[in-house]
Amino acid sequence: MSFLPELVYILCAITALSCTLLLLRAWLAQRVRLLLWSAVCFLGLTIENVLLFVDMIILPEIDLAMLRNAIALAGLMCLVLALILNRSSA
Repeated sequence: MSFLPELVYILCAITALSCTLLLLRAWLAQRVRLLLWSAVCFLGLTIENVLLFVDMIILPEIDLAMLRNAIALAGLMCLVLALILNRSSA
């Protein structure tokens, strides 16, 4: 059995988590709200990637697609809302 899908799922989760941490660090240094909302978005994408790993590898008999998509949508909607609010305040 190939371990490539597992590796890709884990690397995607690590990448999203790294983006989350870097955005949080930048927000702590600069206190720009858009950085915080971007970090929240990437936190949602991190959770979605972890759930993808759980869904496909650990519990393949349980379909978590709706939960994964809802979490990813919530994260992206946070970013879209932040972009709209940031645009209207400028």
